[in-house]
Amino acid sequence: MSDTVAGLLQVGALVVLLAVVYVPLGDYMARVFTSERHLRVERFFYRVVRVDAGTEQKWTTYAAGVIGFSFVSVVLLYLIQRLQPFLPFGFGRGVDGDTIPPAMAFNNAVSFVTNTNWQSYVPEQVAGHTVQSAGLAVQNFLSAAVGLAVAVALTRGFLRSATDRLGNFWVDLTRGTVRILLPFAFVAGILLVAMGAVMSLKSGTDVTNVDGAQYTIPLAPAGSQEAIKELGTNGGGIFNANSSHPFENPNALSNLFEIFLLLVIPVSLTRTFGTMVRNTRQGTVLVAVMGVIWAALTAIAWFSESAARTPAAIAAGAAMEGKEVRFGIPGSMLFAVSTTGTSTGAINAQHDSLSGGAGAVTILNMLLGEVAPGGVGTGLYGILVVAIIAVFLAGLMVGRTPEYLGKKLGRREVTAASISILAMPALVLIGVGLAIALPGTGDAMNNSGSHGFSEVLYAYSSASNNNGSAFAGITVTSDFFQTTLGICMLLGRFVPILATLALAGCLARQKKVEAGAGTLPTDGVLFSVLVGGTIILVAALTFFPALALGPIVEALS
Repeated sequence: MSDTVAGLLQVGALVVLLAVVYVPLGDYMARVFTSERHLRVERFFYRVVRVDAGTEQKWTTYAAGVIGFSFVSVVLLYLIQRLQPFLPFGFGRGVDGDTIPPAMAFNNAVSFVTNTNWQSYVPEQVAGHTVQSAGLAVQNFLSAAVGLAVAVALTRGFLRSATDRLGNFWVDLTRGTVRILLPFAFVAGILLVAMGAVMSLKSGTDVTNVDGAQYTIPLAPAGSQEAIKELGTNGGGIFNANSSHPFENPNALSNLFEIFLLLVIPVSLTRTFGTMVRNTRQGTVLVAVMGVIWAALTAIAWFSESAARTPAAIAAGAAMEGKEVRFGIPGSMLFAVSTTGTSTGAINAQHDSLSGGAGAVTILNMLLGEVAPGGVGTGLYGILVVAIIAVFLAGLMVGRTPEYLGKKLGRREVTAASISILAMPALVLIGVGLAIALPGTGDAMNNSGSHGFSEVLYAYSSASNNNGSAFAGITVTSDFFQTTLGICMLLGRFVPILATLALAGCLARQKKVEAGAGTLPTDGVLFSVLVGGTIILVAALTFFPALALGPIVEALS
């Protein structure tokens, strides 16, 4: 009973904190992306890279900026890893200064640039301080800023009329980094260090175990990287144990604060959208859908773990396998649902040890798409794409051309939205099919049967949804998994981005139409139900057979 009360208090405190910052943060981000004033540091950057901040771009030019910037980022991050022995602080924390293998460096570079942060290695044994700080942490900021930029470009598509301009990618990227992510991560990092997170450039500290043996405890600048890891919905841990490590997440207070960081920008961006389109009720509808899905899945996961009747749970008196005692079941489930729902991928418990029901929730949360509430930027444009599909379906039912926020949804708009929403399912199902069918790949699974299948399904769901967490019973260090998961990360990130920007361009070229008697109201409860139903329907029709072979069978057994 005490755990239940403590858990409910955590949920209540989290909801209150999000409600307090929702309006001011959402409105602040709207001002950031609509202001005509450039900060001095921003003007300096524009001069250095020769960007005309006053020039706006077509969607194709905007998309070329996103792809070009991301490609260069992948190359640079790959080279930083490969050249690790020649870099300062390339050693330490057990790192021998060896060059990171090519397939692993490719997978890791793609992972961090796509905001996935999937890690197929032990960070404290493979990556030195320079790779961690100058490579991975930098991409934690920039990949999140790219997501913000795409969400803002789509919002401008609804705002603008009879134009082919969506803004300037370089301006949006710079503002998202300088005005939002950097200052908030700085404050969050200080707070995490004050709560007990480690912040050190030492390679480690020597201790003597109780048996007299000498041991070195690895150290790292964990506090600063933990802040942007959560705030930017990145997820890559500086330690292999990720946010279950006491140096990254020391206590129950820091755990609640990190969950808050996971959710705060994706949730507040719905207010940003409502403010920018001059109808805050539109944002309220979107955040309501996100909130209901998040609350329902949290309740199911929490109940599944609390009611677990596995031999280990019965022997221990609770389903605490793979969980930290300082967080317990409520804190672990709150984190698990929030991290899979925001495409963060950070973990404070071993997801592979979850009960069948809770494990199914974490997989389903990713398979719903990045909408509950999704990552930084990706959550907003993901749920807007679903909203467009929902309006289109409603239009089919009443036999009229669908409209959303004064824009007609014709063939081009619906095609772009459909590509965006179907890219992830195609990647997940093709990847899982290849991994199961091809000879030799089964050696990676340390478990057979439904749980082994669930591990493969989790891996490709995580990669294709830019999440990065895993059921750790699968070994993905072979070239096959490094390559295929890397491809899923690339396509799972950039196909929806390109489709979303094309959609934004189509919307911006249209003239706004006035709402008529037959226009579907999109700012009320009915539309919330329609959007939520569309999310569930698409995921159920697409993934039920795969879920039935893995997590559902495991949960029922």
